[in-house]
Amino acid sequence: MLNAIRFLALACCGLFAGAALYINIVEHPARMSCGADIALREWVPSYERATFMQAPLALLGGAAGVLAWVFGARVSYLTGGLLLLAVVPFTLFVIYPTNKLLLELHAQSNVGDAHALLERWNRLHGLRTMLSVVAFVIMLLAAIW
Repeated sequence: MLNAIRFLALACCGLFAGAALYINIVEHPARMSCGADIALREWVPSYERATFMQAPLALLGGAAGVLAWVFGARVSYLTGGLLLLAVVPFTLFVIYPTNKLLLELHAQSNVGDAHALLERWNRLHGLRTMLSVVAFVIMLLAAIW
């Protein structure tokens, strides 16, 4: 059972980190290359779809990391699990205010300061991505050792 929980933690964390990296390295630069109006229009459905994928991965992977530690896995699983869980409050309290402004601009069909907000969003998302990548590396090293 412990191996299954460790695998679940590592798999969810890896999927989250991989998706987050893809967004920062590929998707966001591509959307921004189309201009602020198109970037904003593309960001909204992307954000909505990503929420339904990334939130469960963060919660399940983080909880599995903590649970693996409870059942005897290395403290690295606890550390990785807590780092992955940390992306949830980081998203809600740090990134969401920018998300809300972007959603409001989109609802008003107004580009406004979308370019600056999207750039800010990308920087904040990058911090969240780093949290998840560090969590994944910690869990991966624990799994290898």
